[in-house]
Amino acid sequence: MSLSLENALSFFQLSCGRWRSQRSVHHLLHRRAEAGGSLIVVDELAASDPKLMELAQLHGQDPAGLVGGCWVRWSASMAWDKAGEDHTGESVIGLIPTDERGREGILLRDLGYAEKAPASSRFCMDEHDGLLLSTDYETMSVWERFAFQGPNVRVRSSTVEGLSNNASFCIETRCEDAQRQRPAASAAGGTAGSEPALSLLGW
Repeated sequence: MSLSLENALSFFQLSCGRWRSQRSVHHLLHRRAEAGGSLIVVDELAASDPKLMELAQLHGQDPAGLVGGCWVRWSASMAWDKAGEDHTGESVIGLIPTDERGREGILLRDLGYAEKAPASSRFCMDEHDGLLLSTDYETMSVWERFAFQGPNVRVRSSTVEGLSNNASFCIETRCEDAQRQRPAASAAGGTAGSEPALSLLGW
């Protein structure tokens, strides 16, 4: 089953809901893989939401360029966690397209993925409607690709280069109690079944 997503905003709207994520991180230095999981909640934010207004100002961007965004909260655990180690957090994400179709532009975050500081990424959508992100931090660079395998399943792959070098792959499935509220998307090749769907992590 393939989905037709018009632009990055449509991608984020389909990502709204409650998700469970299964993750495998390959630590290149240690030559070992670490498994983990998370619960993620994603709520849509309108372009006029005060959270997005503050986010644009934080990055020195014109709020008028925002088309929308989301508020993400997560709770995660990894196999190598030490006692008391906490992987909970939240982040506000805003989209500022730079092309008429809304498939390329700037993604703003008040909390980055690889470093816990405000981050700005370049985004674009490929020919398969996958969302590609590239982010440069002070000590590392991150490349990510998100793609829906159906309205309720999403996959994410990422590479981190710098002080920390790793590659990860996530399979994210939408929680059943959120399926009734999922945003609509045009689909080719069939209708959505009853399979649970994917979650999103690390926006």
